[in-house]
Amino acid sequence: MAEHIPVDKTFKLFIGGTFPRSESGRTFQIHSADGDLLANAAKASRKDLREAVKAARGAQADWAGRTAYNRGQVLYRVAEVMESRRAEFISVLTDMGQTAHSVRAEVDRSIDRWVWYAGWADKLHHVLGTVNPVAGPYFNFTFPEPTGVVVVAAPDDPPLLGLLSRIAPVIISGNTAVVTTGGPSALAAVTLAEVLATSDVPGGVVNVLTGDKAELLPWALGHMDVNSVDLTGEPNGLDDEAVATAADNVKRIVRSDPVGASPYMIGDFLEMKTVWHPIGR
Repeated sequence: MAEHIPVDKTFKLFIGGTFPRSESGRTFQIHSADGDLLANAAKASRKDLREAVKAARGAQADWAGRTAYNRGQVLYRVAEVMESRRAEFISVLTDMGQTAHSVRAEVDRSIDRWVWYAGWADKLHHVLGTVNPVAGPYFNFTFPEPTGVVVVAAPDDPPLLGLLSRIAPVIISGNTAVVTTGGPSALAAVTLAEVLATSDVPGGVVNVLTGDKAELLPWALGHMDVNSVDLTGEPNGLDDEAVATAADNVKRIVRSDPVGASPYMIGDFLEMKTVWHPIGR
């Protein structure tokens, strides 16, 4: 019998629940810490970004319209699938040059972090919303609403924990995400994309673009259908003028702790709506 020939994998983009190649046909190589070739990955273009934003916008209304409890269930299902593929995540992070002990610790913390955020889905409005004391015969309520489509610059380190710590607070409240990632950390992102595709997450809620963040982010900052950009994992040298273009449609710019966990990090991607209601009328 002929010797088995390994089937090397080219990692694709993740847009609208599918795995397309870049429309440009470009790819880039992902190397280990020792310089060994780990994989080839699609290199996203400006058009790929537009398609990802379009998919995110198309999915946002339905995702936000689900009950908070259901969104928590969906995120918990992602954690279940991650747990079943724990060995694969460990293998990916090990290939990137991390020690065995640190890899296992990061994978476990990542899954725990995702479950932690899933639990906040139906509790968040109690913490961030309020009944306001006002003069006159009125009820006055303030409650959070999702901001819309959020572009996330994924942190390079730690690759998995940082990625999950930035995606979860975006989508748990009803936002949709377009994640940009590059370099070795792209392996963690595309592996997560395969988990999302086999979980209950609707297509378009999370989209993953691998490539050059420095190339993609200026286009995202200037895109008029993007509501917020998380620059926590921004590359060095991102042009201040590019960031300033976010003001054209009053995008919210967020920079935060790449591994932090707080309900107020969810609040970074929420708009607060206040409603007045007459009493007894």
